[in-house]
Amino acid sequence: MGEIEIYYRDATELAELIGTRQVSAVEVVRAHLDRIEAVNPGVNATVTVLADQALVAARAADDAVVAGAAVGPLHGVPFTVKDSLDVAGVVTTRGSTLFREHVASADATAVARLRAAGGIPLAKTNLPEFSYWTETDNPLVGRSRNPWDGERTPGGSSGGESAAIAAGMSPLGLGSDVAISVRGPAHDTGIVALKATRGRIPISGHWPEVPRRYWHVGPMARSVRDITAALAILAGPDGVDGYVRHSPPTTDQAGEVAGVRVGCATSPAFGPVDREVTATVLAAADALRALGCVVEPAPLDGLRTVDGTALSAVLFAAEIGPYFRRAAAGHESEVHPVIQRTITAPEVTLADYVAAQQHVDALSSLFAEYFESYDALLCPVCPIPAPPHARSTFQVGDVTVPARGIMRATVPFNLTGLPALSLPFGATSENLPIGVQLVSRWYDEATILRLGAALETASPVRHRHPDLT
Repeated sequence: MGEIEIYYRDATELAELIGTRQVSAVEVVRAHLDRIEAVNPGVNATVTVLADQALVAARAADDAVVAGAAVGPLHGVPFTVKDSLDVAGVVTTRGSTLFREHVASADATAVARLRAAGGIPLAKTNLPEFSYWTETDNPLVGRSRNPWDGERTPGGSSGGESAAIAAGMSPLGLGSDVAISVRGPAHDTGIVALKATRGRIPISGHWPEVPRRYWHVGPMARSVRDITAALAILAGPDGVDGYVRHSPPTTDQAGEVAGVRVGCATSPAFGPVDREVTATVLAAADALRALGCVVEPAPLDGLRTVDGTALSAVLFAAEIGPYFRRAAAGHESEVHPVIQRTITAPEVTLADYVAAQQHVDALSSLFAEYFESYDALLCPVCPIPAPPHARSTFQVGDVTVPARGIMRATVPFNLTGLPALSLPFGATSENLPIGVQLVSRWYDEATILRLGAALETASPVRHRHPDLT
């Protein structure tokens, strides 16, 4: 098997090894269960481990290989699931004591599709209560810790998922993203994540269901090829999520990138940005130029005056406030302080809601014009590396930024529905991961996956893993 531990091999490689009987599905599942047992106590990424069910499924997977049966692209490969997505017969806590006994009756669409491709659900992963914050902490199981530095957050809301994958507890996972929630955690922990176009992957079986137009379910992994494989499996309508259209994605990541037109933006387009983060984005720009891309400063001056975090606060609260109030009715004192603030906030006025939506329409027009001239946008994922736990503000140089500012470079692509890929490309002087974000026009995930795969080959941090010994 070589020097790389089973638990640090990517999902597509594991599927190939299982399919050619170089390793058994049982060995792969056991390796990940052993890894969870060894490192999860220090990371607190998994909340429900499905050991018995996973081993039964692994034995069946091995029997199918021996019998020469047709197998799916993830045959025998374990995957983990953010605990906002349903897995049939398993508790979906949603990070809340209010749902500690809520057992799902059916798989979420994304879970069902990975399972149909041969994947084996291994564990549910931690999240902030109701998936509604940028740090993974809740009253039920507590705080997840970043595997690179336990004093720092793995982000949110898919922070447990990102921490599990970074720490080798899972090769592939499902997260969800309403403003930052797969890409920010990927940046914080040094993995890869995709928020596809809203309309690519159904969110059916995800809670909360609102604001439906901005939520995205997305794959998380340690390689772009795993993300590409997962998108091919997850995409397409399910007859439930009315936003999803029948538009099969092109997922060939092996194409040429020479001549691809890329705009590059950091500060001030996305607010103040840490110097090491900026340096990483510029290094990625240089790498793309060396690969033959045409890379120029992005003409997005209009972004300087558009704070997507402020717009999302209005647009999300209009739906989330009443929704969470109903969920927490009679138990308001039991929910996390973030949820308490959400359910006690004043109602959003119609005038404010309409004004925010008009700003989003203008933002969509700005990007539509941009993508007439460029194929992709290269920018930061977050303005800083993973911050310490429970911060209400953070510093970027001499600028103090409110906690919600961590979403400044990610939330515009939820509001507009544009696809965005986060992948690791650098590290700080303190050894913390730094990611970069690639964005393309609507339904053109193929371009950012192709660019991401090319960048991955040039990445100075491609095979880094946290030291959890």
